[in-house]
Amino acid sequence: MEKQGSDRLPAPTEPAARHSAGSGRLAGDCGLLLIRLTFGLLLAGHGAQKLFGLFGGQGLKGVGRGFAALGYHPGEVYAAIAGLSEFLGGLGFALGLFTPLAAAALTGVMINAMVSVTAAHGLWDRDGGVEYNVCIAVVALAVAATGPGRLALDRFFRWGEGGWAAAAFALGIGGAASAVTLAL
Repeated sequence: MEKQGSDRLPAPTEPAARHSAGSGRLAGDCGLLLIRLTFGLLLAGHGAQKLFGLFGGQGLKGVGRGFAALGYHPGEVYAAIAGLSEFLGGLGFALGLFTPLAAAALTGVMINAMVSVTAAHGLWDRDGGVEYNVCIAVVALAVAATGPGRLALDRFFRWGEGGWAAAAFALGIGGAASAVTLAL
């Protein structure tokens, strides 16, 4: 028996609790799908610009010249690595397939972009700064940590649950790949 004036709320009835938890879970899964599709498909398109010259991109030759001007030699090889990381990482992220690996690819490319291009311009994107790259890397790592949701192909695999290990894998592999690229 509850005493009067208690700070405790009455326990919800079981059907109501089950309904609201299920609705919230579906909304969360749909939210994760929206995030994955938006970021994943835009980054896949960005990679397609580099690799194939689609969507107004310069293709490997043009992007390779830009990479060479930044000190990456041979420029076309680095352009292909960046393009494949964005294209395949973006598609994997959108589908929720191999999410920690997709997040690692996207995070690695964004770290590299920050160090080699945008960091010199400060924080804000309007000045050419790191704002955009930070946002993409954080979203990729957050989805790796939370898991891609039930509306993902990874739902059938253990790594599809997310967690600290998945986030650490994404950051570790993405950071290590970026460090190797920057050191060469």
